[in-house]
Amino acid sequence: MAAPRALYACDPDRSRGRLFAEPPSKTRSPFRRDCDRVIHSTAFRRLKYKTQVFVFHEGDHYRTRLTHSLEVAQIARALARQLGLDEDLTETFALAHDLGHPPFGHAGERALDACLQAHGGFDHNAQTLRVVTALEHRYPEFDGLNLTWESLEGIVKHNGPLIVRAGAATGRYREHGVPMGISEYNRVYDLELWNFASLEAQVAAIADDIAYDAHDIDDGLRAGLFTVDDLKVMPLTAEMIADIARQYPDLDDIRRGAELVRELISYLIGAVFSEAERRLAAAKPQSVDDVRNHGEVLIAFPAGVAQAEAEIKSFLKKRMYRHLRVMRVMGEAEQIVFDLFARYQKTPGDLPAEWLPPAGLDSEAERARRIGNFIAGMTDRFALTEHQRLFDSTPDLR
Repeated sequence: MAAPRALYACDPDRSRGRLFAEPPSKTRSPFRRDCDRVIHSTAFRRLKYKTQVFVFHEGDHYRTRLTHSLEVAQIARALARQLGLDEDLTETFALAHDLGHPPFGHAGERALDACLQAHGGFDHNAQTLRVVTALEHRYPEFDGLNLTWESLEGIVKHNGPLIVRAGAATGRYREHGVPMGISEYNRVYDLELWNFASLEAQVAAIADDIAYDAHDIDDGLRAGLFTVDDLKVMPLTAEMIADIARQYPDLDDIRRGAELVRELISYLIGAVFSEAERRLAAAKPQSVDDVRNHGEVLIAFPAGVAQAEAEIKSFLKKRMYRHLRVMRVMGEAEQIVFDLFARYQKTPGDLPAEWLPPAGLDSEAERARRIGNFIAGMTDRFALTEHQRLFDSTPDLR
């Protein structure tokens, strides 16, 4: 049963609006329209063939960016419903959060970042903003999706503020500064980079963590990178595995793994809800602006659960993300991105005409950014096809 709308929830009737004014919908709230625009975007459809951990053709049952995003949305909506938040806005963040990821997962991102170091680097969060504000070309009166201020704010700040009030970069951007794509857009449409995002965005961010933890375990088991019993090295999963054994002593390994994943998701959602209730009771926010100006996140794991969740991430890093099989494939995938970028730089005519800089704007930096945008939009499948078209030999990535 859904909780009544909370005072601190984002209210679609009080949205700050859109950069380009549009008449309101007769049937949908502004946040529902945002979510629908994400679902119908070209970038969202491409997530079907973008790597999560395993390259798309390794098997039909592994997660892709699309299936991951749908799973994040389910978890995020469950939390939003319990907390009395706006479910449509929460779903928007969950479905949009990976739109800026290039092909081949984090390997593709590392390669593009290296290719673009002289021109501001590559950041998938900044690329997501670029997708929804510029790269989608579906409307006659503006580029991008013209999402509400609240949606853009949460897309950019779901992991916390990017700068301190005085202007210096903070958090993950402290060392290298706020990505150019975000800072440039912020000068056009101020997203208040110095404060926290709404609870809807914070919920989507932690739902992403929950989905990663549970479903990467599921994919790792399916791929044979580790077994259910290997997960007994962590107290949290060991206790769950023991409970499953007591309830279902004769369960086969496939069902043991599925039951473990289900139990883990339920446990983590419950822990987040309990901690959110505790923090909200202490903070007593009366509005979404109270949430933004609170000074710390209000949606988080309890301390003990945060430690257990970190142990799961550490296990997956060692046994899955750094598994020799995965590392080999991702190393070859990185090289594909390096090859494509270098080829387009050397021979711009190999790019589709619409990706070439217009007359008068052609410069090394402009060409590099356009090449980066083109490659970032590729699916795994298209990147492999392009590499096969332009080069004599292409890795199989299996």
